[in-house]
Amino acid sequence: MAAKDTVFVIDDDSAIRNLLARMLEGRGINVECFESGEDFLQVCRWLPRSCAIVDMNLPGLDGTQIQAELARRDTLLPIVFLTGHGDIPMSVRAIKAGASDFLSKPVSSAALLASVEAALNESERLNSRIGDTVDAAVRLASLTEREQDVLRLAVEGLANKVIARELGISHRTVEIHKARIMQKTGATTLLELARLYDSSIETSN
Repeated sequence: MAAKDTVFVIDDDSAIRNLLARMLEGRGINVECFESGEDFLQVCRWLPRSCAIVDMNLPGLDGTQIQAELARRDTLLPIVFLTGHGDIPMSVRAIKAGASDFLSKPVSSAALLASVEAALNESERLNSRIGDTVDAAVRLASLTEREQDVLRLAVEGLANKVIARELGISHRTVEIHKARIMQKTGATTLLELARLYDSSIETSN
């Protein structure tokens, strides 16, 4: 685990907070502890490799409410839930809502560290994917309106002659537009271009 990793610990039991902090800091992880969901939500943020360990049964906002609020804010922070009174339906609901893991207290250090490592890796993947979609949007934004028209029809699988007919331009003009699109986006194949286009659609949505 890298020093840049950050884990937010939200638990109303100070003994558990301290235990988790010592365990994680012993692995070189930066730890920020909170005794309530309200305190956490005031300062929470998403870092390139970060996750949260959340007690499911908190006074005030409980674990599911914290999870729902993070989703409402579009804060893509993987959550590892801890609970002393969990059941299978509760764990299923949490996982379906996007939780990284659901652990029951008491939990072994090995199991907890494995879940945290998986959540941190998930965070890194999410960060990389967002970076890719933003990069795609920037590159495609450099296209002219006509080039964007050609791109849209090309990724739909239309042949150059069909694109030319649809846009009322010559076959040769379509080829020129395609070459410029490839140059501006850095794509080398139509498949790569289609992936860029799909990524830019995700960003706009």
